[in-house]
Amino acid sequence: MAGASREAAAVARRVVVKVGSSSLTTAAGGLDADRVDALVDALAKHGDREIVLVSSGAIAAGLAPLGLGKRPRDLARQQAAASVGQGLLMARYTASYARYARRVGQVLLTTDDMSRRTHYRNAQRTLEQLLAMGAVPVVNENDTVATEEIRFGDNDRLAALVAHLARADLLVLLSDVDGLYDGPPGAPGASRIAEVRHRGELAGVRLGTAGRAGVGTGGMVTKVEAARIATGEGVPVVLTSAVYADAALAGQPTGTYFHPTGRRARGRLLWLAHASTPLGALVLDDGAVRAVTERRTSLLPAGIKEVEGRFTAGDPVELRDTSGRAVARGLVAFDAEELPRLLGRSTRELAKELGPAYEREVVHRDDLVVLDK
Repeated sequence: MAGASREAAAVARRVVVKVGSSSLTTAAGGLDADRVDALVDALAKHGDREIVLVSSGAIAAGLAPLGLGKRPRDLARQQAAASVGQGLLMARYTASYARYARRVGQVLLTTDDMSRRTHYRNAQRTLEQLLAMGAVPVVNENDTVATEEIRFGDNDRLAALVAHLARADLLVLLSDVDGLYDGPPGAPGASRIAEVRHRGELAGVRLGTAGRAGVGTGGMVTKVEAARIATGEGVPVVLTSAVYADAALAGQPTGTYFHPTGRRARGRLLWLAHASTPLGALVLDDGAVRAVTERRTSLLPAGIKEVEGRFTAGDPVELRDTSGRAVARGLVAFDAEELPRLLGRSTRELAKELGPAYEREVVHRDDLVVLDK
């Protein structure tokens, strides 16, 4: 079975490769040109495949030029570092890929971009067109404008979502560790986990946080979560060190291979489930909870008991049962201020009193995703 798994990785036609800051920069900040070139060399060996590169490193690359000794904690200085570093990062990739007569294209995303239908489709079309024209899309979070409310938080999760957005056959997560270990890497008795077939196999495994360099935001926790998102949508994942990128793409037994556990779903709803930040909540009665979660219907005003938060039409909101448990997430069709007078009433009654514009769903089933129980 292990051989079959790696063969699937080797023949994957379209691959999303994510590389972290620690694999591209020095500990003090600033790009390491040799590391970037080594990564591009490894990916260029597989020039017959379509590769989407999700690259961290913008903030880290901007540290040294701005005289910052370490990654700042405040958002404003992170945005400033990203503004300087993103240009340096793309310039380095452009020069490195030019050695192989390949062009690169920059794609910057925020969760707000991707949770909305038209924005999601625009991003998808952009990736498709870049690949069709032989360019290498380089994706990063738009750190220069992203606020805490619309951030992915780490590029591991972004990469898992891009793998679905791009309809990839494989996701490769590159780190400064050569795989997932059953204990702290390097500790006596710790061994690499070669394959993960389901989430239960990781019970009791201690997962590390951000790397020693201190220039990234992720860690093994975010990589395992990214693997869970991708494999749950039918995309296999290889987690390994950046120095083994070529081996991972060639299907060699490097790193940790995560088997697919689910089937590919509708793309935009994946973003809604994993990349959106709810700006409010709707508390549903028991009948509405069953209708939304079991029959997968739209949410009507008659089934809503309470409204929480401040939001406008089109924003993501959480749907909760009366105990406060989140059962679903969706894009709401009304402003928060409009909803209180609609609660518990039928759409027919509302249309008669307020006009035909109110004879509609609060959350349409096409804009709704049921969360894991």
